[in-house]
Amino acid sequence: MAKDVESAEPAAEYSAKDYQDPPPAPLVDVDELTKWSFYRAAIAEFIATLLFLYITVLTVIGYKSQSDTAHGGDECGGVGILGIAWAFGGMIFILVYCTAGISGGHINPAVTFGLFLARKVSLIRALVYMVAQCLGAICGVGLVKAFQKSYYNRYGGGANELAAGYNKGVGLGAEIIGTFVLVYTVFSATDPKRNARDSHVPVLAPLPIGFAVFMVHLATIPITGTGINPARSFGAAVIYNDNKAWDDHWIFWVGPFIGAAIAAFYHQYILRAAAIKALGSFRSNA
Repeated sequence: MAKDVESAEPAAEYSAKDYQDPPPAPLVDVDELTKWSFYRAAIAEFIATLLFLYITVLTVIGYKSQSDTAHGGDECGGVGILGIAWAFGGMIFILVYCTAGISGGHINPAVTFGLFLARKVSLIRALVYMVAQCLGAICGVGLVKAFQKSYYNRYGGGANELAAGYNKGVGLGAEIIGTFVLVYTVFSATDPKRNARDSHVPVLAPLPIGFAVFMVHLATIPITGTGINPARSFGAAVIYNDNKAWDDHWIFWVGPFIGAAIAAFYHQYILRAAAIKALGSFRSNA
């Protein structure tokens, strides 16, 4: 009898941890508009994106100021590209950790778009998140300009621009691949199948996401200044409002959205084999 009890306990534990795919989010969920949790999540996305842009754009401007030899700076001064990459990656790590339980910690329209394509969020939630993220980005960069207007105008306002010597195709490719790395990491780190199997995964999820942002910045800062986040690029362009910042601005929307779409397709339909599972379900029902 004791052996039977002991053998039943592991079986019960296994069945409790058995994984089932969560149902897809509805395309349009009007009921969300009646819930406070929906608006709380939108506010969390707004504040998180505001803080993200405030800290990171300040870091960019501070580095350019400290390394500007024409104004008494040191060519080797400041945090350098490595420090800028750490600022972006570190802030994403912090903010995803803080907001994941409230809004999911998107802080990026490309991430929201990828999760929408994977049916993780509804269309209404995706659109509201994107608006909140863009408004938060504008306010965050606006605070930087309000506090340091002379430095802000002198050093480009942290706006994304295609660097000299690179054509639009290279810039677009950099944004597509960089965003693919980020969104693919988001899908992998938040995969509910891994969460069901490994209890430590939800706690560690912000870490690989932050590292993905860090690594992509190291690779693409010299090319585009690293967008991979349309809200980040849009907020800086709106406040800086210079022709050069707007000339190639489409790259920082089209590239991230294409990269996010590819990552969503790759994770859902190749790694998770959603298409094959759907086909198998259809055949079994038939």
